[in-house]
Amino acid sequence: MKNIFSKKYLYYLKIISLITLQFSFQSAFGQFIPAGTPLVEEFIRRNQIISDNTKSSFLLRPILLDQIDSSSNLVSFENSKNGVENFILPFQSITTFNSDRPYGRSDFGMIPNVGLQQYISGGIFVKWKFLNFQFQPEIVIAQNRAYKGFSDDFEQPILVDRFHYWNYDDSPERFGKNEFFEIWLGQSNFAINHGAFELGISSRNIWWGPGQWNSLTFSNNAKSFPHFSLNTTKPAKTFLGNFEGQVVVGKLKNSGLGPSQNQSLNDQYFDQFTGDWRYLNGITVSYNPKWIPGLFFGISRTFQQFNKNRGNTFDDFFPIFQVFQKEKFINSSNPTQIDEEARDQQATIFGRFYNVNAKFEIYFEYGRRDHAFNWREFLINPEHARAYLIGFKKLVALRKNNKFLQLRGEITHQQESVNRYIRYLGLGGDASWHTHYQVRGFVNHGQPLGVGIGTGSNIQTLEFAIVENFNKLGVIFERLENHQDFYYRAFGQQNEHQPWIDLSIGFLFDKRWENLLFSSRLQVINGKNYQWQLDEKSTPEFPKGENLLSLHSQISLVYFFNKQN
Repeated sequence: MKNIFSKKYLYYLKIISLITLQFSFQSAFGQFIPAGTPLVEEFIRRNQIISDNTKSSFLLRPILLDQIDSSSNLVSFENSKNGVENFILPFQSITTFNSDRPYGRSDFGMIPNVGLQQYISGGIFVKWKFLNFQFQPEIVIAQNRAYKGFSDDFEQPILVDRFHYWNYDDSPERFGKNEFFEIWLGQSNFAINHGAFELGISSRNIWWGPGQWNSLTFSNNAKSFPHFSLNTTKPAKTFLGNFEGQVVVGKLKNSGLGPSQNQSLNDQYFDQFTGDWRYLNGITVSYNPKWIPGLFFGISRTFQQFNKNRGNTFDDFFPIFQVFQKEKFINSSNPTQIDEEARDQQATIFGRFYNVNAKFEIYFEYGRRDHAFNWREFLINPEHARAYLIGFKKLVALRKNNKFLQLRGEITHQQESVNRYIRYLGLGGDASWHTHYQVRGFVNHGQPLGVGIGTGSNIQTLEFAIVENFNKLGVIFERLENHQDFYYRAFGQQNEHQPWIDLSIGFLFDKRWENLLFSSRLQVINGKNYQWQLDEKSTPEFPKGENLLSLHSQISLVYFFNKQN
């Protein structure tokens, strides 16, 4: 890995460090916690259902750092005296290790990797009157070792079906053939603030929806993308209740990489990328009724298309304001052609409710990636092209003050509904959540912007833990159904090749030492019928899948420079 640490990159790191040290640290006001920051975001959300210390909906993230309870004695909230506030941002480090195959998600653009991988982020925040500037670059270094991926031993129809989804998507098994190194603007932002609103240009990750581990639209699973944003920074109060929202215009890029580690398969079946970038437009709005403080619900909508297909009218720049029914876009000269501009769209509705007395929260998100032809079709066939997630959290107070038994879980389902057997010919479907034949997936640099568990995959997660402030000791169980849409399209109704299911158990340990927050996970994964392969002893009469036992570990460190006195 010597070539990773070249003099050029070391020079850039020195410059960043010198700039950072020039700023004193005073106030955290106005600075955001990166969406999905390990331990910190979970602590704030848990405290909301313990003491109702924040009115954030958690449907729009990142959230402000000053929503950390001042009693935590972790950051200073004092205002500066000279009108300029300078703040050294928390230093964040994530180290992961995968033994035999990639595993993990929602990790700020860290790649699917076998071996060691390191993420580092830090920087500065400056506020002057209504102007905010945040410089928070990210560095990712990964071994990126080869591993046993999708086999070329299958018959040609199965290979064609695998590339059917790969050609609608951008999800390479391996990011190149060598070690991986990347430095990027990361969570940087420059904005104008007024009251509860912010207008700016940013490269920080955003998270829409209530999910704890996944989101159907945006999460911190992929590398962040540059975008213009008009958004709320805190709930905007009205006589009807509180509103939060965001409108984004962004630029997405594909990885440019072939999906298989086997280049001969790519040469035969892979459709090369055009090289064009994708124009993104999205909106989300959520509402908290004044009369029901713990209830939040909202809606989001996104459009993307290759830039070469975009026009220059208002509707071309902001398609989010167009109607939902496809029948409104029928070409009278060619009734079979609806989407002449090759757009991909997703829409979701979501809700969350928490109750302090019960120490409980529940939430859901439901989305469609293919809008209905008209309202009649939507009512008759609401499950077409849908995905959903549901989740909850429950705290049970223990005898010791501030110590709780935490039980939380989430189900994320992307697999196409059974109506695909009627809607499409054969046993398969058209595409999966986050994929589209015209724009090669709702992705950025080869990773999904929302759900990071794999195309057409489902997952069920359940966690038990003892928590006290930032500290946690627990266990997590996951069941991951890999690429179900591909499986049923390729293998159909047969008994020899069974679905690839990952069953895992993980051990969790989080701890705070003064300014340092430590979070860790050690997870054992049993991949049953891994990559749909058969064991050497398998026979058609007595089929047996090949299993793969692997290890996933993660250590996250967050260091706050601005501890209260």
